[in-house]
Amino acid sequence: MSALKRKRGGKGPGGKSKKVKLVENGNEPKTTETEQNKEISVPAPVSMGKWKNKERVLVFSSRGINFRTRHLMQDLRTMMPHTKADTKMDRKDKLFVINEVCEIKNCNKCLFFEAKKKQDLYMWVANVPHGPSAKFLVQNVHTLAELKMTGNCLKGSRPLLSFDPQFDKEPHYALLKELFIQTFSTPQYHPRSQPFVDHVFTFTITDNRIWFRNYQIIEEDASMVEIGPRFVLNLIKIFQGSFGGPTLFENPHFESPNTRRRVIRLATASKLREKQMVKELQKLKRTENKEVVTRDVTDDVFATPAEERPVHIELEAPAAKVVKKNKHKAFKRQRMQKR
Repeated sequence: MSALKRKRGGKGPGGKSKKVKLVENGNEPKTTETEQNKEISVPAPVSMGKWKNKERVLVFSSRGINFRTRHLMQDLRTMMPHTKADTKMDRKDKLFVINEVCEIKNCNKCLFFEAKKKQDLYMWVANVPHGPSAKFLVQNVHTLAELKMTGNCLKGSRPLLSFDPQFDKEPHYALLKELFIQTFSTPQYHPRSQPFVDHVFTFTITDNRIWFRNYQIIEEDASMVEIGPRFVLNLIKIFQGSFGGPTLFENPHFESPNTRRRVIRLATASKLREKQMVKELQKLKRTENKEVVTRDVTDDVFATPAEERPVHIELEAPAAKVVKKNKHKAFKRQRMQKR
């Protein structure tokens, strides 16, 4: 007994698909008109074209990452249906091992997150196995769950990539632009993608850094709302090979996190040292013997010259004044007479 096979979403040569029913004591199938009306046809696959640009991106990390980096990787895998995952790589292994892992996973692009000192996050974007590759310091990471944005896009939809005009002015930015296009853009007719374009990846250059944002297109007039995640990429170096090789470009504006933390510590230590010196000076002032000032310097300020007047000396004593005694008793008598 052999069941009839039919393609997903396809129909028979007659243009009508039939539901097959097998008879218990026979091999001949029987169909009825009522069963044909109740039949539910399988919809056609979404991607009907041929998948030509077979870009596959491996997204994984080293051991020692925190929860925020893990959520960021999960968000990138959700937004990019052409990605693959792998187990965390040991920190003792060399970075050249990633080329072999990509070859095993049949991937030609790689996003590798490397954690150091449990607080610094680095991201490698590489074209495997011939290069080039770029190393970034990832800063200001905010994930989808953390941002709680109002936007929401269809899972598996293809994004638009929007780049700052400065990417076309300098050669190292032009190289990064091509690397981002091949890594973050979902290939057309990918089996896991949807034929809709409803969100935009923006790469903006500000303060010698690359700012990544994700927006959803909500209206036909191209009004957008941010979805997330968001992060900032600070370029360190661009290498000719994959995860190594000759250095093509080195960012002169880059300051390592260790140097930055050292400057902050020195500034804090100098402030504390200055406060301690002020306290010691105050103690010395209290313990010093104070000099007794016999003459006040400010007395000269009030020494104003006065007009000279002739001295008049009285030779005779002044006349004595007559004092009336019991004056209040005389007033009392007058009041009593009036009554």
